[in-house]
Amino acid sequence: MEEKRPIIIISIIILIGIVLLTKLFMIQVADDSFLKRAERNAVQRLVDHPYRGLVYDRNERILVYNNPVFDLMLIPKEFTVQDTAKFCELFQIDKEELVLKYEAAKAYSWVKPSPLIKQISTKDFARIQDYLIDYPGLLVLTRSVRSYPQPRAANVLGYIGEINARQLDRDTLEYYRQGDYIGLSGLESAYEDILRGTKGAKYKLVNVRGIDKGAFKNGEYDTASIAGRNITSTLDLELQEYGENLMAGKRGSVVAIEPKTGEILSFISAPFYDPNLLAGANFSKNFGLLNNDPDLPLFNRPIMATYPPGSIFKVVQSLVGLQEGILTPNTTFSCNRSLVKCHNHPNPVNLFGAIKYSCNPYYHQAYRSILNQNLSTNTYKDTELGLTKWRDAVMKFGLGGPLGVDMNNEKGGSIPSKQLYDRVYGEGRWKYSNIYSLSIGQGEMMVTPLQMANLAAIFANKGYFYTPHLIKAVDGDSTKIPIEYQTKREVGIDAHHFDLVQDAMAEALYGTAARAIIKDITIAGKTGTAQNPHGEDHSVFVAFAPKEDPKIAIAVYVENAGWGGRAAASTASLMIEKYLRGHVTRPALEDYVIKGLFIY
Repeated sequence: MEEKRPIIIISIIILIGIVLLTKLFMIQVADDSFLKRAERNAVQRLVDHPYRGLVYDRNERILVYNNPVFDLMLIPKEFTVQDTAKFCELFQIDKEELVLKYEAAKAYSWVKPSPLIKQISTKDFARIQDYLIDYPGLLVLTRSVRSYPQPRAANVLGYIGEINARQLDRDTLEYYRQGDYIGLSGLESAYEDILRGTKGAKYKLVNVRGIDKGAFKNGEYDTASIAGRNITSTLDLELQEYGENLMAGKRGSVVAIEPKTGEILSFISAPFYDPNLLAGANFSKNFGLLNNDPDLPLFNRPIMATYPPGSIFKVVQSLVGLQEGILTPNTTFSCNRSLVKCHNHPNPVNLFGAIKYSCNPYYHQAYRSILNQNLSTNTYKDTELGLTKWRDAVMKFGLGGPLGVDMNNEKGGSIPSKQLYDRVYGEGRWKYSNIYSLSIGQGEMMVTPLQMANLAAIFANKGYFYTPHLIKAVDGDSTKIPIEYQTKREVGIDAHHFDLVQDAMAEALYGTAARAIIKDITIAGKTGTAQNPHGEDHSVFVAFAPKEDPKIAIAVYVENAGWGGRAAASTASLMIEKYLRGHVTRPALEDYVIKGLFIY
């Protein structure tokens, strides 16, 4: 019996092997039910794109919302067309484009969907939806595009567009895929992570031909998309609208800030455009037109254009001189026009009079005193040391580098350094006579309009500022804004020095900007006329109001408009009145600004 046991075991093993082989043969060769089941159970993953967060103004007026659109996709293996001409007419696509899209889809995948027509409007989709069943291999995906109920603040809000290869390479979290949309400028770009939301996914069964067989496992593995969070911006839409109406047909910038918080109330880059032009299927065409426009409407002037600050910088010079003890309220210089040109005003003047009358020779002499403090017995070295010390003080005002506003591509302007003049003149070969134009905000000094508005906020706050920003709350919660916008930044000037400056700025309007005077509202302001070698000078004005309790600080820069007391001061005054009173009481001045005949 024991001799037969190995034979029995071997026989059992052989028998089991025969049974398994027979079963395998039946599964793989004789019976195709498993193949059919596999065909029925092919799973296709469809991305559920979230709605982007909405954007509101500071008074909860909607600035940006979402409109549904449809992407028409095709599956090459199943896509057939009997009458090409009829199909092209119905779907409003050229035959050549249809062929190109079909070939591109085949190159990508024979069985996976590829885009044929993107961003079909609800109106056009209603026209074609009944015909979709006649064309196998077509698939519709629902998406959304941005829409703007008021065609305002385009440069602030920005736009979204299809992600490019470089952006995909930088996406270390691998959130995006080719064909996704992403914020490309303005708030859309700066707060992309907040606005974009979270993608979901739906899984459905399809056969090998791509025909939909329903949800995979009754949707057990589906995930819903999560809409992006909403943003409340700092903008005042009513003020923004009014400012854009004033700046229509002009080139320049208007930036208004709430001094006590750094919140940007108005942000105007002129000329501007309708943000709806860069939403929807015509994005590429309209972007090309705007990008090639010689007036550069896509150029974000408040943060990208740099100009000499002109006479508004005299206020900074005054404060630096007071803080260092080089100037006092009684420091007096004559209006010596052999040094630099000036206009008629009382002569000589003390510091108060210098600010009030914007005396160029005064600041020529005052700046020389600030720089040349006998820090060295060598005249050239003395100026070099003085410039370095002066530059450090000036940069605390938020000049010479980006302020850090919540927008991309902010420029920082320039406050000239020793290194610059060493390159221009040679080390140890320049002195005050080479750089005196800085005394009146000219020469190599450059600032942005945003920096000018921030200067006005500093003057209003008597020595501090909050980094200007455009976000007020996320989902209604103001504590969710970045900490850097809630941090006070001191400029290193004692508060009492601002008393004289504020009083002089209030008086200055009577001397250089009488148009800006508003009954019952005290404005403290400073005009500037920035030299322009390529044409008419630029008109500049910074101000804050009311002087006793500042609620708005503003900078206006109107290119090629001449004196600061005309275009810029008039525009700023109207904006201030509009914000503080809610209406304007000077229609004649309003008409003057809208017509824009400033140099005639």
